[in-house]
Amino acid sequence: MALTRLLVLLLGAAALPVLLFRTAEAREVGVNYGRVANDLPDPAAVVQLLRDNGITMVRIYDTDDAVLRSFANTGIKLMVMLPNENLADAARSPSYAADWARRRVAAYLPATRIHAVSVGNEVFDSRPDLTPLLVPAMTNVHAALAQLGLADAIKVSTPLSFAAVAVSWPPSAGRFRDDIAQPVMRPMLEFLQRTGSYLTINLYPYFAYAAQPDKISRDYFLGNPNPGVRDPDTGLMYYSVLDAQRDATFSAMDKLGFTSLQAIPGETGSASAGRPKPGPRHNKPLHQPSWELAVGDDGDGVRVDPPAASKANAQAYNNNVINRVLAGRTGTPLRPDADMDVYIFALFNENQKGSGPDDIEANFGLFYPNMEKVYEFDFRGGGVPPAPGAESWCVANASVGESWLQAALEYACGHGADCSAIQPGATCFEPDTVVAHASYAFNSYYQRNGRSNGTCDFNGAGYIVYQEPAGTCDPNASWCVANAAVGDARLLDGLNYACANGADCSTIQPGAPCFEPNTMVAHASHAFNSYYQRNRRASGTCDFAGAASVVYRAPKYGNCVLPSKASIEETIAKSEGEAAI
Repeated sequence: MALTRLLVLLLGAAALPVLLFRTAEAREVGVNYGRVANDLPDPAAVVQLLRDNGITMVRIYDTDDAVLRSFANTGIKLMVMLPNENLADAARSPSYAADWARRRVAAYLPATRIHAVSVGNEVFDSRPDLTPLLVPAMTNVHAALAQLGLADAIKVSTPLSFAAVAVSWPPSAGRFRDDIAQPVMRPMLEFLQRTGSYLTINLYPYFAYAAQPDKISRDYFLGNPNPGVRDPDTGLMYYSVLDAQRDATFSAMDKLGFTSLQAIPGETGSASAGRPKPGPRHNKPLHQPSWELAVGDDGDGVRVDPPAASKANAQAYNNNVINRVLAGRTGTPLRPDADMDVYIFALFNENQKGSGPDDIEANFGLFYPNMEKVYEFDFRGGGVPPAPGAESWCVANASVGESWLQAALEYACGHGADCSAIQPGATCFEPDTVVAHASYAFNSYYQRNGRSNGTCDFNGAGYIVYQEPAGTCDPNASWCVANAAVGDARLLDGLNYACANGADCSTIQPGAPCFEPNTMVAHASHAFNSYYQRNRRASGTCDFAGAASVVYRAPKYGNCVLPSKASIEETIAKSEGEAAI
């Protein structure tokens, strides 16, 4: 399918650079600068850190004088906040709102570039008693800014948690909670539309994946290439939890008649470490979405699978979001033309959040308090250079559409990528889809160019990931299998050696997925192959004194196919009756 037009398109390859390197209108990526900690650097050092890393937009949770003055004459845009504790006064007293706007906002202009005010934060969840006062407070703050001549330059919004969306799957069924839809959300959306503002909503795909890692794939959570999930009502395909959450929000807005109002993620991110404390719900309701993707909430609350909180996941998720926005790929399946400025949560790991240093709430930062990066990222849009020795892959972005992927695929194949393995009948021709073939070609181009900056872009058709995507085809795959002719005694010696020296033999234990068939040849083959793959198929790692040999077609023992890589999950995933990871 993907390469049937190869010869025809290559005739026009000279025109492809013009096509591929058209410019895209990039949006902006900022960070949330929280300060719930006692070990953070002073604001002046923080501002220099932001400038050093190309971060041009910041959201803070108050109007602290030292912070606002530190941002003076930097050009960094700020969203400031009227805290929840001041919301009631601002709602009940226009004079209070006017005084606050004059002293806490206008007094710092124009040196400090304040471009937005958030009135409260996740009020419905953290201060439900203030819910009836939220829109009046927003109205009074906007009126105060208007009196100062600032209403056009400074937008007023309020960040909602995703729990405001009562139904989130399928996205087309998205709707706001019944208790807030008409009395609060309708007048709020009317206010935002009338004032030229936008809805702000905090979206955390991390918590959806952490709650149900057995039902939501890691790649779908991270926004890596994946088969996608189809909305059964609209037929639209979703390739990331983030887009599904955004479209559930858009659908909820549509149901109230606001079909063109924008919604931006005021917070999104992923934890790099930590785990929740015992109990039905972790901590506070700050980041607990009402998640119903595919299977629904079981009512027991969010329980985090520890592997969900990892540096690898946080790096992949946040870099995917950053790269996507900077490349201008901000639309969703429901709203292809939607804009999306976004704020990554958070700038620092904050040691007074949650219940201790091993709490996930304290581990969402891009930086440690000593200003060292937790992992690599790049806010300048140049791509993230892999750390020395680290692996990375270039993959296709399905959301740009097949025609654009096809053109980019042909460009890669015509400029140095080895595309022989995706020709009809070749090793990696299946699956015969444009996305799969483009990912193969992009990655070949990227690897052959030393993974250098700019070699995985194709003007938004490709992006870098730091975990090998599921289903990656290796045209040079090989396996290590047992030689039955040497007898069970020698096979047992080799099996014991492999299991004691790095092979993962867990799947051949009694009751494990690959225990059957319970034969020495089958078990030794699993152990030998694990040892061989974990040693990167190096010469001499499939010998075992003549008890093993290399083969080039995937062997199958019972229901288990030997994996072509070191991941034991692949063995389980390829077992009969199991779905691929």
